[in-house]
Amino acid sequence: MGLPSPAQALPQPRAGVTRAVHLVLPGDSNHYGNLFGGTAMAWMDEAAFVAATRHARSKVVTVHADALDFRHPVPQGSIVELAAWVKATGRTSMRLEVEMWVEPMDKEERVLACRAGFVMVAVGPDGRPVPVPPLEGAEPAPQAP
Repeated sequence: MGLPSPAQALPQPRAGVTRAVHLVLPGDSNHYGNLFGGTAMAWMDEAAFVAATRHARSKVVTVHADALDFRHPVPQGSIVELAAWVKATGRTSMRLEVEMWVEPMDKEERVLACRAGFVMVAVGPDGRPVPVPPLEGAEPAPQAP
Protein backbone atom coordinates (compact mmCIF):
# COMPACT_ATOMS: atom_id res chain seq x y z
CA MET A 1 0.00 0.00 0.00
CA GLY A 2 1.59 3.30 -1.11
CA LEU A 3 1.30 6.81 0.14
CA PRO A 4 -1.92 8.67 -0.59
CA SER A 5 -1.86 11.17 -3.41
CA PRO A 6 -1.52 14.83 -2.36
CA ALA A 7 -5.22 15.36 -3.12
CA GLN A 8 -6.12 12.53 -0.72
CA ALA A 9 -3.62 13.47 1.99
CA LEU A 10 -5.39 16.65 3.09
CA PRO A 11 -9.11 17.13 3.54
CA GLN A 12 -10.63 19.50 1.01
CA PRO A 13 -11.36 22.94 2.49
CA ARG A 14 -15.00 23.81 2.94
CA ALA A 15 -15.89 26.58 0.51
CA GLY A 16 -15.99 30.01 2.11
CA VAL A 17 -14.06 29.09 5.27
CA THR A 18 -10.37 29.43 6.04
CA ARG A 19 -7.94 29.38 8.94
CA ALA A 20 -4.41 30.77 9.00
CA VAL A 21 -1.71 30.70 11.65
CA HIS A 22 1.06 33.27 12.16
CA LEU A 23 3.82 33.72 14.68
CA VAL A 24 4.24 37.27 16.01
CA LEU A 25 7.91 37.96 15.33
CA PRO A 26 10.00 41.02 16.30
CA GLY A 27 9.54 42.58 12.85
CA ASP A 28 5.75 42.38 13.30
CA SER A 29 5.84 44.23 16.63
CA ASN A 30 5.86 47.85 17.71
CA HIS A 31 8.05 49.45 20.40
CA TYR A 32 5.62 48.15 23.07
CA GLY A 33 6.26 44.56 21.94
CA ASN A 34 2.76 44.11 20.48
CA LEU A 35 1.62 43.29 16.95
CA PHE A 36 1.34 46.34 14.67
CA GLY A 37 -2.31 47.17 13.93
CA GLY A 38 -1.50 47.42 10.23
CA THR A 39 -0.01 43.94 10.24
CA ALA A 40 -3.11 42.60 12.00
CA MET A 41 -5.30 44.20 9.33
CA ALA A 42 -3.14 42.79 6.51
CA TRP A 43 -3.32 39.27 7.97
CA MET A 44 -7.09 39.59 8.40
CA ASP A 45 -7.56 40.90 4.86
CA GLU A 46 -5.50 37.99 3.53
CA ALA A 47 -7.64 35.46 5.43
CA ALA A 48 -10.82 37.13 4.10
CA PHE A 49 -9.36 37.02 0.58
CA VAL A 50 -8.69 33.27 0.80
CA ALA A 51 -12.17 32.54 2.21
CA ALA A 52 -13.82 34.66 -0.51
CA THR A 53 -11.70 33.03 -3.23
CA ARG A 54 -12.65 29.57 -2.00
CA HIS A 55 -16.32 30.53 -2.14
CA ALA A 56 -16.31 32.36 -5.50
CA ARG A 57 -13.49 30.40 -7.20
CA SER A 58 -12.60 33.58 -9.05
CA LYS A 59 -10.43 36.64 -8.62
CA VAL A 60 -11.68 38.78 -5.73
CA VAL A 61 -10.85 42.26 -4.49
CA THR A 62 -11.42 43.99 -1.17
CA VAL A 63 -13.90 46.85 -1.46
CA HIS A 64 -14.62 47.53 2.21
CA ALA A 65 -13.24 46.81 5.65
CA ASP A 66 -15.24 47.54 8.79
CA ALA A 67 -13.66 49.00 11.86
CA LEU A 68 -11.26 46.58 13.44
CA ASP A 69 -12.24 45.97 17.03
CA PHE A 70 -9.01 45.44 18.94
CA ARG A 71 -9.98 43.69 22.17
CA HIS A 72 -6.70 42.31 23.47
CA PRO A 73 -3.03 43.05 22.76
CA VAL A 74 -1.11 40.51 20.69
CA PRO A 75 2.35 40.22 22.24
CA GLN A 76 5.50 39.36 20.35
CA GLY A 77 6.16 35.63 20.58
CA SER A 78 2.46 34.70 20.46
CA ILE A 79 0.72 32.33 18.10
CA VAL A 80 -2.10 34.00 16.17
CA GLU A 81 -4.88 32.03 14.52
CA LEU A 82 -7.27 33.70 12.10
CA ALA A 83 -10.72 32.35 11.29
CA ALA A 84 -12.50 33.81 8.25
CA TRP A 85 -15.88 32.85 6.86
CA VAL A 86 -18.41 34.03 4.31
CA LYS A 87 -21.36 35.47 6.21
CA ALA A 88 -23.55 36.62 3.31
CA THR A 89 -23.49 36.99 -0.46
CA GLY A 90 -24.94 39.50 -2.87
CA ARG A 91 -24.96 39.28 -6.66
CA THR A 92 -21.21 39.94 -7.03
CA SER A 93 -20.14 40.61 -3.43
CA MET A 94 -19.44 38.60 -0.30
CA ARG A 95 -19.57 39.78 3.29
CA LEU A 96 -16.93 38.08 5.44
CA GLU A 97 -16.16 38.03 9.14
CA VAL A 98 -12.65 37.51 10.44
CA GLU A 99 -11.56 36.79 13.99
CA MET A 100 -8.00 36.90 15.29
CA TRP A 101 -7.26 34.69 18.29
CA VAL A 102 -4.04 35.02 20.28
CA GLU A 103 -2.40 32.13 22.09
CA PRO A 104 0.63 32.50 24.34
CA MET A 105 3.25 29.88 23.53
CA ASP A 106 3.55 28.84 27.18
CA LYS A 107 -0.16 28.43 28.06
CA GLU A 108 -3.15 26.51 26.75
CA GLU A 109 -5.45 29.49 26.46
CA ARG A 110 -6.80 31.54 23.60
CA VAL A 111 -8.25 35.02 23.66
CA LEU A 112 -10.18 36.84 20.95
CA ALA A 113 -7.83 39.69 20.12
CA CYS A 114 -9.51 41.32 17.13
CA ARG A 115 -12.59 41.05 14.93
CA ALA A 116 -13.49 42.77 11.65
CA GLY A 117 -15.80 42.52 8.67
CA PHE A 118 -14.77 42.71 5.03
CA VAL A 119 -16.61 42.98 1.73
CA MET A 120 -15.04 41.31 -1.29
CA VAL A 121 -16.23 41.52 -4.89
CA ALA A 122 -15.57 38.84 -7.51
CA VAL A 123 -14.14 40.20 -10.75
CA GLY A 124 -13.58 38.70 -14.17
CA PRO A 125 -10.53 38.95 -16.44
CA ASP A 126 -11.67 42.42 -17.53
CA GLY A 127 -11.77 43.63 -13.91
CA ARG A 128 -15.56 43.99 -13.92
CA PRO A 129 -17.76 42.39 -11.23
CA VAL A 130 -19.01 38.85 -11.90
CA PRO A 131 -21.70 36.86 -10.07
CA VAL A 132 -20.82 34.76 -7.03
CA PRO A 133 -22.56 31.56 -5.95
CA PRO A 134 -25.27 32.07 -3.33
CA LEU A 135 -24.45 31.06 0.20
CA GLU A 136 -25.95 27.68 0.97
CA GLY A 137 -27.73 28.25 4.27
CA ALA A 138 -26.39 30.53 6.97
CA GLU A 139 -22.73 30.03 7.82
CA PRO A 140 -22.34 29.72 11.58
CA ALA A 141 -19.44 31.48 13.20
CA PRO A 142 -16.59 29.00 13.64
CA GLN A 143 -15.89 27.74 17.11
CA ALA A 144 -12.96 29.32 18.87
CA PRO A 145 -9.83 27.71 17.46
